[in-house]
Amino acid sequence: MAQTIVIFGASGDLTSRKLIPALYELYRKGRLPEATRIVGFSRTPFSDDAWREQLRQSTVRFVGADFRPDVWDTFAPSIRYHPGDIGRREDFESLKSYLAAWEGEGGAARVYYLSTAPKFYEPAIAQLGAADMVVEKQHARRVVIEKPFGVDLETAGRLNAHVHTVFDESQVYRIDHYLGKETVQNVLVLRFANGIFEPIWNRNYVEHVQITAAEETVVGRRGAYYDDVGILRDMFQNHLLQLLTLTAMDPPARYEAEAIRDEKVKVLRAVRHMARGDVASHTIRGQYRKYRDEPGVPAESETATFGVVKLHVDNWRWQGVPFFLRSGKAMSCQTTQVVIQFRRAPHMLFDLGPDSGHEANRLVLQVQPAEGIQLHFHTKVPDEGMKLRLTDLSLRFKEKFRSTMPEAYQRLLLDVMQGDASLFSRADEVELAWGIIDPIQQAWQDGDGPPLSLYEAGGWGPPNATEWMERQNHNWFDVCPVLK
Repeated sequence: MAQTIVIFGASGDLTSRKLIPALYELYRKGRLPEATRIVGFSRTPFSDDAWREQLRQSTVRFVGADFRPDVWDTFAPSIRYHPGDIGRREDFESLKSYLAAWEGEGGAARVYYLSTAPKFYEPAIAQLGAADMVVEKQHARRVVIEKPFGVDLETAGRLNAHVHTVFDESQVYRIDHYLGKETVQNVLVLRFANGIFEPIWNRNYVEHVQITAAEETVVGRRGAYYDDVGILRDMFQNHLLQLLTLTAMDPPARYEAEAIRDEKVKVLRAVRHMARGDVASHTIRGQYRKYRDEPGVPAESETATFGVVKLHVDNWRWQGVPFFLRSGKAMSCQTTQVVIQFRRAPHMLFDLGPDSGHEANRLVLQVQPAEGIQLHFHTKVPDEGMKLRLTDLSLRFKEKFRSTMPEAYQRLLLDVMQGDASLFSRADEVELAWGIIDPIQQAWQDGDGPPLSLYEAGGWGPPNATEWMERQNHNWFDVCPVLK
């Protein structure tokens, strides 16, 4: 089916760094629909050739060894540029005529990708509606909206309401690139395509769950933006809660978008909302020591760059099992992982020694960058009596499948074109997630949360995070994955 992808904010960083390289890779692999057209829309004046040349250079940089000049030369003619201003009605009328002329009498399905600053989402959607560019007659009309989708429950609800005045919910694709990662999708496969995990994936066998998204980098030049956002809005409301829903959800009846999203929403509805009086004892907030020296950051900033949140999912499967969500910048390494910590054996037959701690089995799902799965269990050390050691079975995707893990945007863009919304957030899902995070964020801002603890870059956050976890009778899985 013929497809037209219109990128609003086409001169921005996301287009050159992610979108065009992903579309090029889909084309190189033969997965892009044959009659695909790509139109950039932005105020920056470009000719078609000038924009193509700029995109060629950035695609070479971001695709690396997989870039082939001959493939680009056949792909590039499908890219055009139409200058315009989101605030000008006549520019949308001009775009409408331009698209109709290029698509011809047969027309084409369209994807409107809002690669703009969030403040332009509402005007862009309003202009598309006013220009009558969203009505589905012969072909689909879809809109992709990047995060952040609002900055709290109120703004998210307002944006949802505005979007729904123009687009039906079935046309809306709220994108979170985390869900496009192969290893995130593999959580569903691991759980629901194998018979050995699901019977023990519940409160009877799981002691607790840790979900960590650690970033080695500091805020840097994003200081002014980040100081208004902070760690809860930047990582918890979207990425970490998405990983929680995939980890905790019940099996859907079918592998289809609405069935999967229904189960995710059930999890969010079951998450216990934190009372204001519990925020100080159920969360931790920290800031790396040199954060206030970053450009654009106020000298007295109280914005957290590290956070821990303890949540409970009040349903039959997970009652009493704590979920520990953790994220931070300037950490020891770059890693996103889900740790399923199983309960200890009820009776240990073997003497593990006074310092063993009797570590229990755990399943570690490495989302990035060392994508893989490890199962930790006890084995006997050869020729040393009945001495035991916790060892692991390890699967590394790159080693097993001998292929480069594709960028998340490849899968997500292809899904949008095919009309598969399985990996995209629904309106109620977004608002439920904000409803969980908002009370915590508000308590932090009002001074009812835990004190802001400073930490040195290159570790695992403030020392009190380790002490706090030990008071929960648990330990963090602070292991940097080995990259080969």
